Amino acid sequence: MILAEFIRFDRITKFYGPLCVVENLDLGIDKGEFVSLLGPSGSGKTTLLMMLAGFEQPTSGNILLDGTAINDVPTHRRDMGVVFQSYALFPHMSVGENVAFPLQMRGMGRAEIEGRVKRALDMVQLSAFADRRPSQLSGGQQQRVALSRALVFEPRVVLMDEPLGALDKQLREQMQLDIRDLHRRLGLTIVFVTHDQSEALTMSDRVAVFNKGKIEQIGTPRQVYDEPATRFVAEFIGETNLVEGVVEAVEGEEATVRLPSGAQIVSAVSGSVSSGQPVFLSIRPERVDLSETRGDARNCLETEVTDSVYQGDHLRVQLQNAAHPLIAKLGRRSREFPPGTRVYAGFSAGDCRVIAP
Repeated sequence: MILAEFIRFDRITKFYGPLCVVENLDLGIDKGEFVSLLGPSGSGKTTLLMMLAGFEQPTSGNILLDGTAINDVPTHRRDMGVVFQSYALFPHMSVGENVAFPLQMRGMGRAEIEGRVKRALDMVQLSAFADRRPSQLSGGQQQRVALSRALVFEPRVVLMDEPLGALDKQLREQMQLDIRDLHRRLGLTIVFVTHDQSEALTMSDRVAVFNKGKIEQIGTPRQVYDEPATRFVAEFIGETNLVEGVVEAVEGEEATVRLPSGAQIVSAVSGSVSSGQPVFLSIRPERVDLSETRGDARNCLETEVTDSVYQGDHLRVQLQNAAHPLIAKLGRRSREFPPGTRVYAGFSAGDCRVIAP
C-alpha cells in the first residue's frame, strides 16, 4: 500500500571529474512503491542508485529518506537491502549462512537469526536448499538467495541493480513475476535499475526513463508506453513508427498533422504544440491494422507491403508509404500479405501521439 513520499532526490548532481553523469535531478518515491530507473548504459540510473545506497556521494543536492537527509549516513546505517546482477554470494558458505550473514553483522541472537533465515528462504521458496552451496544452485536460484539475503533484515528500502541481467529469458521472466509478487505481498519499497524495458513495464508502479543524466519522463508503465513525452522515450520503450509532419490545427487534446505525402492524420497530443509547428507522430506497430479496402479507421494511409516476417506470436509487416516506411505487427493468425500488395494502414487518433522535436 502506497502511503506517502518516502525517498526524495532533491536537485542531485554528480560529476566524475569533468563528466556530469546526473544533472540537477529531482525524484520522489512513495513508501511501498516499485519504481524502475530505466535507460541505456551511461544514462545515470546506476549512479543514482549507488548514491541512494551510500556507495557514491552526490556532488551537490540532498537525498532524503523519510524526510531526513542521509548524504552523510554510512552505507551500513541506511538500512537498505541491495541486490546486484553478480549475486555476490559467498562461495564457501551455505545458502543459509549467506542469508544469515547480514544478521550476524548486526549482532542478532542465534534463535532470532534462525527464525528470520527460515522466513526469508520460505519467501523465495528455497527452504529445502538451506544447506547447499551457491555452486550447487541454478542462476535463478542463486538470484533468489541474493534477494532473500537482501530481505532478511527487513530493510526500509530494497535496491536492485540489473539483478536479472545474467539469467536466460525464461528464468528472467519468471523472476520478474516472483519479484512483483514479493513486492505486493510484503509492501516493499523497491528501486530497480534496468536497461530492459520489458522488466520495467512488467514489474513497476512507475518508470523513470533516463537519458544523459536526466529523467525524460516518469509515469506508469502504460503512460510511458502509450503517451511518450519525447522522441527518445518513444524510441527507447518498445518499437514505434516515427513520422514527420506539420501541425495544421489543434483542438482540445487532439491535433491534425499534415504529412509530407499530403495526408492528414488526427492524433492525440503529448505536451503543448501549435499550428505550423514541425512534429513527429509516434504510432506503435501493434496498433496498426491492415486491409486491402479502406476501412472506417479515423486515420488511413495507402501503403505497399515490402516484406512480411513470421515471428512466432506475431507477423511483422514492413510497409512503404509515399513518403515514409511503416511497420505493422499483426496477430499470428492474421492474413499474410505478400510483398507488393497494396494495403491501407489504419489506426485511431488515440493510438497515435504527437511529439514535439
